[in-house]
Amino acid sequence: MSPAIAAKEGGRQRRAGSHHHYVDVRSEAPPGLALCGDGLPGGEAEALLLLPSPSPPPEASSRGARGCRAELGSILLLLVLYVLQGIPLGLAGSVPLILQSKSASYTDQAFFSFVFWPFSLKLLWAPLVDAVYLRSFGRRKSWLVPTQYILGLFMIYMSTQVDLLLGDGEGRGPNVVALTGTFFFFEFLAATQDIAVDGWALTMLSRENVGYASTCNSVGQTAGYFLGNVLFLALESASFCNKYLRFQPQPQGIVTLSDFLFFWGTVFLITTTLVALLKKENKELTPTKEETKGITDTYRLLFSIIKMPAVLTFCLLILTAKVGFSAADAVTGLKLVEEGVPKEHLALLAVPMVPLQIILPLIISKYTAGPQPLNTFYKAMPFRLLFGLEFAFLVWWTPKVKHEGGFPVYYYVVVLLSYALHQITLYSMYVAIMAFNAKVSDPLIGGTYMTLLNTVSNLGGNWPSTVALWLVDPLTVKECAGAQEQTCGTTVAAELCTKAGGSCVTTLDGYYVESVICVILGFGWWFLLGPKLKKLQDEGQSSWKCKRTN
Repeated sequence: MSPAIAAKEGGRQRRAGSHHHYVDVRSEAPPGLALCGDGLPGGEAEALLLLPSPSPPPEASSRGARGCRAELGSILLLLVLYVLQGIPLGLAGSVPLILQSKSASYTDQAFFSFVFWPFSLKLLWAPLVDAVYLRSFGRRKSWLVPTQYILGLFMIYMSTQVDLLLGDGEGRGPNVVALTGTFFFFEFLAATQDIAVDGWALTMLSRENVGYASTCNSVGQTAGYFLGNVLFLALESASFCNKYLRFQPQPQGIVTLSDFLFFWGTVFLITTTLVALLKKENKELTPTKEETKGITDTYRLLFSIIKMPAVLTFCLLILTAKVGFSAADAVTGLKLVEEGVPKEHLALLAVPMVPLQIILPLIISKYTAGPQPLNTFYKAMPFRLLFGLEFAFLVWWTPKVKHEGGFPVYYYVVVLLSYALHQITLYSMYVAIMAFNAKVSDPLIGGTYMTLLNTVSNLGGNWPSTVALWLVDPLTVKECAGAQEQTCGTTVAAELCTKAGGSCVTTLDGYYVESVICVILGFGWWFLLGPKLKKLQDEGQSSWKCKRTN
């Protein structure tokens, strides 16, 4: 429903599998490649080639025999690194709500939505991160340390500039272009850090304990996102702090975005320095072939996978499958803020959803574990489409129940219930797609194969959300009330209307138009293309296997 409370399918991505295999570094492809990131809480980390090696390195065997307690320090370090990774993700998710409270246009929101793309696209530079490094410093630390230093320094610098970029509220609005560039860089660095940390997890822990890496990823990223999003929005809100945390009201919240950036920038610098000085990487097998050849082989492999008819058909279908949900997922939360719902209250609705988001995949996986997981996807789709209309009704109903003190408790109960039911349909489709990707991926190149399919699925959620945000303003119809011969079709015309003593009044909200169009398009896809997607389940394994040439 919003960047704060809705699970971003085009952002971070839940793991498709855990790290229970060592990587065969003797293959042409770069070893230990950590790829892909997540739209739902958690993160994706896959090795390029998840081939079980004949035996783990001697050092790993000796460490593994001692159990997880002997590696508690490494597990805690991974947890801290993933928490740090979640901070910029959470902050980026909070900015659209801040922009909406400052009356930013939906065209601006669409432009800012590109910030959420790097985690979906990191497959493009993951082979480079995996293959190029300083052997003397450490394969993963060669990227982790400079990336986190840059993040920390950039956060501290932006703490002195971000208030100017957000606007002063006295005639100077937010600088959306600069904010987008800033947070895009944050997300790019966080995605790069994710690649390095995921790869390091494969060798930091022994073979017996490497499964804890996925737990650290899921818990750490979710905790970091919570700190950077929900906690920040609550502490940044003057009304929330005055109501729940203060005895004397103040005009500002306890923290500002500037304070938050400075604090976490300092934490990044301190943590990175400690990691650089005190944590040593475990010795890995030395690749016998040049890393640059591995990079070339990886990109050729990706191209050869996507050229296969079955994969190409799947990619085209999944890139268009989420068009029907774009208005509900990308715009609804922002509309609720526009109608007066406090952004911190909207963010806090994510808290009671955490248990549901943990339990749902476990329940749904029982129905997607069979030979036809896409049947669940197909069955859940019409219900999720109908929530687009229900959310539109919710936005229309919001101003009608608002009173001077805010909103009644029953209103938030309805919003929470709507969001919970929506999550059931969302997770049903998400788990089904992940199960299908795991089912068809060629086991010999499972990491690369599955990461490619997940990346396409992520992009299938990213681009419709961006387009949906961009179309809200063009589809909205406004009239100038109180001034004759004036219009409100453009920003300039709206200013002339105001100067002439009038005011722009919305006669047709583009969100409602878009909601109806999206639902129609969604059902059209479900009727016409949905059966084609289901039919892919009948393809034999040979249709999905990639023929590799050395």
